[in-house]
This record gives sequence, C-alpha cells and structure tokens, in this order.
Amino acid sequence: MELLDRKTYYRAFQSHDARFDGRVFVGVTSTGIYCRPICPARAPKFENCRFFASAAAAQEAGFRPCLRCRPEIAPDLAFWRGTANTVSRALALIADGALDEDEAGVEALAERLGVGGRQLRRLFKQHLGASPIAVAQTRRVLFAKQLLHDTRLSMAQVALASGFGSVRRFNETFHDLFDRPPSALRRKIGADTSAHDGVTLRLAYRPPYDWPGMLAALTARAAPETEWLEKDVWHRRIELDGIQGTVAVAHLPERNSVAVTIRFPSVRALPAIVARVRRVFDLGADIATIGSHLARDPRLAPLIAKRPGLRAPGDWERDTVGVAVDNKAPPAWRPWHAYAVQHLRMASHG
Repeated sequence: MELLDRKTYYRAFQSHDARFDGRVFVGVTSTGIYCRPICPARAPKFENCRFFASAAAAQEAGFRPCLRCRPEIAPDLAFWRGTANTVSRALALIADGALDEDEAGVEALAERLGVGGRQLRRLFKQHLGASPIAVAQTRRVLFAKQLLHDTRLSMAQVALASGFGSVRRFNETFHDLFDRPPSALRRKIGADTSAHDGVTLRLAYRPPYDWPGMLAALTARAAPETEWLEKDVWHRRIELDGIQGTVAVAHLPERNSVAVTIRFPSVRALPAIVARVRRVFDLGADIATIGSHLARDPRLAPLIAKRPGLRAPGDWERDTVGVAVDNKAPPAWRPWHAYAVQHLRMASHG
C-alpha cells in the first residue's frame, strides 16, 4: 500500500526532514532501493518515487534497503497505538518470534490476539501497508543487517538471532534481496569481543529526548537488586526463560540514539530484549505530537516548555507506562494523562 500525499513526502525527502524519519520510506523505481527521508543521497526524481508507511511495505513492493541511510536503524513510530491496539500487541509478539516459522503462524497469532486471521491481515494493511508475514520477514532482514553492520557475531549467530530457520535460508534471503552474500555487507570493525563485552546496538529516537528526566523516573521506581545507575548508564539484570543476563543503556545525544549493550547467553533472545528496551525508554514516542496535544492545557503548557522531550518510562514486562494513570479518565485520554502526570512530577522536582 502506497501513501497518497506524494508531494508532501517528496518535499520531506528533498529537505532531508528528520521529522518524517520512520514515518515514511521512499522506494526509488530507477534503483530498486528504498530509503529514509534523511538519506544523504541526492533526492531522486519525483516520478521515480513511491512512498510507503513502513519498511515492510516498501520491501513487500520489491525494493531493497539502502546501504547508506540504513533503514534498520530508523526510529520506530508507534503511530497506530490507540487506534489499533491489536497491531501494537501483534508487533510485540512478532518481535518475540511469533512468525519466525511460516504462514500458518498468522492464524495462531490472530487466535492469541482474539481476532480472525483475515481481520489481522486487514489491520496490518491499513496501518502498516504490509501483511504480518511481510512485517516479520522485514524485521528479520533489517535486524540481521544491523547485526552484520554493528557486531562481529558469526553468520550462524546472526541468522539465529534474527529468526532465520537456518544459515542456508539466511544466505538465500540476503542474496535474493541484495544480490550478494550477507558477508559482503559486513563492515570491518575489529576483532570479535562480544563474548567479553556483550553485543552493542544503537537504537534511534526522535528528538528532543530528556535523558536526565528518563533516568530520574527509572531510578524512582527501580528495585535496587534489579536496576541501577552507574555514570548516567542504566543497568538491569534480566531473565528470560530461566536464563539470566544483563542490559546496559547509555545515551548518544549527538546521534539521537541510545547504545544498548546486551550480555546474554542466547542470541535468539536479542530481538525480544531490544523490543523491551525500546518499550522501557519509550523510543517510539512522537514527542512533538504528544507535546502539542498536552500544551493545549494551560496548566501543562509551561511545564512542557520547561522540560521538552520528557518521556514516561515503560515497564520491562508489560506494555504499559511506569506512572500512575487516572482510571476515571476516558480510555482514549489515559495515555495523555500518563504523560501529563510524568510532566507534573518531574517538573515539580526541578
């Protein structure tokens, strides 16, 4: 499914407008590549552009990801939350590997969500422009591409971590998509130290981002035996399926990103751990839209202006925000109230 407001999106690509990063991807018919709005390459001709709501939609239409702007590190955008909670829940399950097997998994996924398979496919087409299977396949490819670029994990480990059933399938997928083996995409970044230092990945967000505010909120609710801060780096002990490890998250303000270092024995768990980090640090928030809505309240407007980029932390285990929410508020406004509570609490402490 293509986006229709082509002129607006084309202007965003011409100006490399970061506000559209993650909101739209352009497929260039003359090259067969799809890019982010911030791609440093010269803007293609208007008539050669097709615009998509997600990387999965672009990839399903036959385009391959750009090697320069790297769609795999574009910030996520949860624009469908609130209007399609089923899609939000489905994406969380897909990140945990719910569709790493085959098409039959869509029916099982739909059953877990309490909807029919046809309804789930319709919702995905409506909000993401691609089928659940295409979303899962794109997730695997882009996560594998990021691991190839940013880590020294072996090809077998990358394939396993990305949800591919075998190294052979992994190699075939990359050769079909990029017309080259996955090893050709690997950067020379030194020796493999992942066993000692962990796997470090960069996750992007949309600025502004109030990192001190996020750390303060996490510290206020942290269990000392589970979470702690050390030199402005957040650490957490984790356990998945009885296996224990740790996660550390540091801020990279100059790159509008966080650096996540994961030390965990099973590489299969990497996507699930990354998804939880995104949730805890609310990396998919469209803070400009949130701020504009909250600023309509004259009591909140000065607080928002004082602390731009303040986000509410999510919960590691559940897809919720870690602040009190007024259950008497209308359901559609509860997420806004959660952010308002967070703004009021943090601003009152300076």
